[in-house]
Parts: sequence; C-alpha cells; structure tokens
Amino acid sequence: MKPILHKLLPALTLLAFLLLWELGVRWANIPAYTLPTPSVIAASLIDHWPSLALSWWFTIKITLGALLLACLGGVLIASVFSLSPQIERAFFPIAVVLQVTPIVAIAPLMLIYIESTTAALLLCAWIVAFFPILSNTVTGLRATDRNLVELFRLYRASPWQRLVLLRAPAALPYFLTGLKISGGLSLIGAVTAEMVAGSAGRETGLASRILEASFRTETPKMFAALALLVLTGVIIFLLFNALSRLLLGGWHSSEQIHTVDHNS
Repeated sequence: MKPILHKLLPALTLLAFLLLWELGVRWANIPAYTLPTPSVIAASLIDHWPSLALSWWFTIKITLGALLLACLGGVLIASVFSLSPQIERAFFPIAVVLQVTPIVAIAPLMLIYIESTTAALLLCAWIVAFFPILSNTVTGLRATDRNLVELFRLYRASPWQRLVLLRAPAALPYFLTGLKISGGLSLIGAVTAEMVAGSAGRETGLASRILEASFRTETPKMFAALALLVLTGVIIFLLFNALSRLLLGGWHSSEQIHTVDHNS
C-alpha cells in the first residue's frame, strides 16, 4: 500500500486543495467575478471549450516550436563552442545578452521588424528557451572526466570522435536538465510575448483569451484559460521528467538515487 499511496499523494494533495478552495469560497460567499470556485471554472471551461481549445493548440504549437528550435540551436552551438574555445569566447556574451534582456522589452521590437505575428511570438519564445539549453550543454561538455579525455587523446581520437563518443554522453544529464527548464520558459515566453502583442482573432493563443476575458470581466473564463496553461506546463515537465528517467535511469546516479528514494 505504501508505494501506491506514495504515487497518489500529489493527486490527493491537489484534490484537497481544490476542495478547500471550493468550500472556502462558498463559505465566504465570494462572488464569481472576484474569485470563482473550481466548479464554476470547470463549467466555464466546458462552455467556452471551442474557442479555448483552438487557442490552446496555438499556444502549444508556439511553445513546442520554440523549444525544438532552442534544442537544435543550443546543442549545435554548444558543440561548436566545445570544439573551439576561441569561438565560445567571441560569441557566448551574445547569448548572455539575449538571456538578460527582458522579453517584454524585446517583443515590441520583434513585432515591428517581423511581419508575421506568429513568427514574432515564436522568436520571442525561442529567445527565452535558448540559453538554459546552451548553458547546461556547454557545462556538460566541459564536465567530461579528464582522464577519459586523455585516454581518447592517447588513442588519437579526432575532436569529433571525442565529442560524439565521450563528451556528448557526459553532457546528456546536463542537457536534459536544461530541457526541463526551457520547457517551462518556452511556455512563459510564448504567453508573455502574446500579451505584449495584444493580438486578437482566431490565430491567437490562451494569452489573448485571458486578455479578452479581463476586458469583459469574465473571471471564470480567465481562470479556465489559466488552468489550461498550468496543465500544459505540468505535462511538459512530466514528459521531460519521464524522458530523463528513460535515458538516464540505467546508468546515471541522479536517476538511480531518485528511484531508490521512491522505493525506500
């Protein structure tokens, strides 16, 4: 029973929180336009599902597209950096500048310079998600055991062989950590950029639905859209967490310790 209870504990905690929320709002007699109950939010989600579903899919496409570009760009650039320290010293500060510049300051410029709003939102989300993957992958490529590096050099392995056969496997745990971080950041970047854009119409995401509902004081609809955003972030994290266990569970200490803690 203990392992089953351990697995059900997060769901039971969430259910208890929703129940307290429902009872607390009803007991305090708080109006729905101030703080709706979970049941009212669920009803609003059902009522507005056609428009929310389209916007949800748009947000998911922007988020996953930005994350895919961040993975490809981050891994590729990190690999080049590991092969050439001179290139890393020259271009790494540019990545840092992109990371520290607030997305709310970049988004209006992207909307001016890029004709397509969708492309601008994708670029903004990519900027937010790119740096954690780059930084973590570079750190992982540097963290390779020096003795193994010298062994590969002793056997006259080429730089590409050392990268693919030695440094890449060592950097995998770091890359997956950056992937988990960037998964949430790409969603945040997509929502933030769309809120700054203030766009409307069919080809818009959940951020536009939240803004639209706020203008009309449709608080339950705002919470319904927010619930879908939270659900998206949780699903992304769980998927990447499962991917990490799949790829690292058989050999890396972090996932082995995680498994032992759950079984103890």
